[in-house]
Amino acid sequence: MRGTALAAVAMAGVLTLAGCAKDSSGGSSNNSAAPSSGGSDCVTAQKPPAAPAASSSTAAAGGKVDGSKLKIGLAFDVGGRGDASFNDAAAAGTDKAKSDLGVTTVNESTASASEAESAKQQRLDQMASSGLNPIIAVGFAYAPSVKAVAAKYPNTKFAIVDDDSITLPNVTPLVFAEEQGSFLAGVAAAYKSKSCHIGFVGGVNTPLIQKFEAGFLQGAKTVSSKIKIEDEYLTPAGDFSGFQDPPKGNAKAAAEIAKGADVIYHAAGASGKGVFDAAKAGNALAIGVDSDQYNQKTVEADKDVIITSMLKRVDVAVFDYITALAKGDLTTLPKRFDLKVDGVGYATSGGKVDDIKDVLDGYKAQIISGAITVSDKPQK
Repeated sequence: MRGTALAAVAMAGVLTLAGCAKDSSGGSSNNSAAPSSGGSDCVTAQKPPAAPAASSSTAAAGGKVDGSKLKIGLAFDVGGRGDASFNDAAAAGTDKAKSDLGVTTVNESTASASEAESAKQQRLDQMASSGLNPIIAVGFAYAPSVKAVAAKYPNTKFAIVDDDSITLPNVTPLVFAEEQGSFLAGVAAAYKSKSCHIGFVGGVNTPLIQKFEAGFLQGAKTVSSKIKIEDEYLTPAGDFSGFQDPPKGNAKAAAEIAKGADVIYHAAGASGKGVFDAAKAGNALAIGVDSDQYNQKTVEADKDVIITSMLKRVDVAVFDYITALAKGDLTTLPKRFDLKVDGVGYATSGGKVDDIKDVLDGYKAQIISGAITVSDKPQK
């Protein structure tokens, strides 16, 4: 066995020196930070040229900004603060506003998975009538309620994450290029897979979550013509329990692992805890979403299997919105938070993708430059 392993290592070195079309920047995958990719077996694309991608975020740049007069209402999606994902990222944005901008008032309220639209509208109405301004709604599910309540309170500023359908002058959309960050997650999964077989678990089958799916599929297929991908959702559109059902996430991920997938990417909110548990139990690896989940306390028991997370910088968008509002100039905000403005990206905590960072940054640079266009609709 040792002789075979040494021969394989030697062959990988020869291929690297030869500049072969197969990218051999890694070896076998495991849960440590040691170089590993499965690349010589699975990756069939030539490694892209590594290039630093300039990123700038926005309204936060500049001198001291005073946000002490702002009284913020933060309306969470299902899961709320502590979901180790989407809502926690939004909370991090307001937490930073407290520490950096002097904001003293942030009132939070959380949606339940089965609540009626009237409950969302009532939540926002109560925030506005109590004098909170601005009000930030976390998630596209709030769109009908934001539209109704913002029209009722034209002097109150509203922001909504993940929806740009509202055209009222006091509503600011905070939307993202989830497909771009997910492309990099797909590249990482293909490089780290031992079996050239990976999986995606979506929370709710909506156009938004399909953007995560689309980028992941495209990224994996860009680097490997041999990759096999399991691809499933927890609940259909309209059933938002898929974002708050760890047991269902566990079962779905375990089924994908049983079929042979050894790297699972989830875009399932709090249900991702179950995905991580299944990966650990099944000797697989996992990719988190939204926040840097390697550092999240609520999934700390599974951090050894989390190789990276697709960062959807809701924290950046929320903080930059508050900063721009405090400055009195919302025109400084980008129309979409993408790779170019550090609105999406990938996490490096734990060192588990250090050996392929040049690959990931190379693809990041190509997306920013326009050499690669990432689809926001799944191509199966």
